Amino acid sequence: MNPPLMKRFSGSGKAPVPALGSDGAPSISLDDHIEQSRAAQRRADKWLIAGALLMGANVPGIFGLPLFLYGLALLRRSLKSGLSVRPIMVTLIGYLVILDAGLNLQGWILDMVANHSLIYRVLYTAWGNAFDAGYFWHYNQLWIGGASAPGEKGWEVALILTVFPMRIAAAIAFLQMKRWGHQWLLVTCWFGVVIWIGYVMNMTVYADARYSGVVFPVLGWWIYDIMYITPFLAIPYLHTVNREIFTD
Repeated sequence: MNPPLMKRFSGSGKAPVPALGSDGAPSISLDDHIEQSRAAQRRADKWLIAGALLMGANVPGIFGLPLFLYGLALLRRSLKSGLSVRPIMVTLIGYLVILDAGLNLQGWILDMVANHSLIYRVLYTAWGNAFDAGYFWHYNQLWIGGASAPGEKGWEVALILTVFPMRIAAAIAFLQMKRWGHQWLLVTCWFGVVIWIGYVMNMTVYADARYSGVVFPVLGWWIYDIMYITPFLAIPYLHTVNREIFTD
């Protein structure tokens, strides 16, 4: 980047001519470049956050995807124009981890504390009748309420109190390009591998209780498996990314 030539024509009576970069475009100062990059990042993040919040909701989730994609398009446009904004892959991984952990956290918290509300007795038992009988048969018949699938409440309490909040905090710091965010996101992604193996084994062992008599038994099993496999996708990138791009 070529620095601007200040007062190049001072005293000549002519208007100053802006300095040109190597590509023939007007050169800007480093401070202006940083300010433009921050403004572009903030603008993209507004759309990305709005899209992620809507996708994390129950009903209006489908409306969040276009907003999220528009935010990604703004970020890509800024990268092409040479601004110093967050890499696309970091943005995708960070927001998708927040979305994944937020959806699971919201769903299981509501199953723990709002299981007697009318809307969730309808939504959860409808889901259970279609995909997972653990959320249909004997719903709200345990002393703690909610799903009665064997082992389900143990998973809910453990992950609500530990892994999911940790993943959200790590992903936020990861999006801020903090080194500890990268480190803890890597740790919680390996936690996700442990969760995936344990939860899939639980569903398989108790398949006769969870998938017999439902509308889509095999599809329901695969929906859970594919949804929880997301930590596997981020691990190779997190291990191979240049750690120097993250700051303390």
